[in-house]
Amino acid sequence: MIEAGWPLILAGLAFGYLCGSIPFGLILTKFAGLGDVRAIGSGNIGATNVLRTGRKGLAAATLLLDALKGTVPVLIAGQWGEGPALAAGLGAFLGHLFPVWLGFKGGKGVATFLGVLLALSPLALLAFAAIWLGLAFALKYSSLSALAASAATPLILWALGHPQVALLFLVLAALLWWKHTPNIRRLIAGTEGRIGQKG
Repeated sequence: MIEAGWPLILAGLAFGYLCGSIPFGLILTKFAGLGDVRAIGSGNIGATNVLRTGRKGLAAATLLLDALKGTVPVLIAGQWGEGPALAAGLGAFLGHLFPVWLGFKGGKGVATFLGVLLALSPLALLAFAAIWLGLAFALKYSSLSALAASAATPLILWALGHPQVALLFLVLAALLWWKHTPNIRRLIAGTEGRIGQKG
């Protein structure tokens, strides 16, 4: 593995952004003849809003692809060192949140967050999943479970001995929380939808 300088780090950032900015939710729903997914529900391009079309398969595909667009660029850039890999992870996340092709209006980032985490620390991903599942089972709030698990991720990475990765995920978690501001407001107000809730 070679020592990475700024050109490779910037290349990793740009490559990650290009991968992350692919709006799979929008592409899949349009190819399925369902129109623009941004016109329904929350107006988001992520898997949760795709699910509102009633097509579970499309939602699952969106979730998988949105995760992979975080995993793949990190693994590729990682061939040139940790710096480019971390930069690619940041780029992929920013690309998903702020895709240039959609006027910088993208998704909330949970799937891509998980995809980047998978590439950099599978063990931390398992811890994220355990936290999410435990809280989701107990409280029935998907958004709250994701917020709590994302907040814990930098601490988990630090405890696992990955301080640079932990710093990256501190930034990603802060951005994820910011993108979930409407959910946080609904949680505080007691109006956030629960898992399995109808209507």
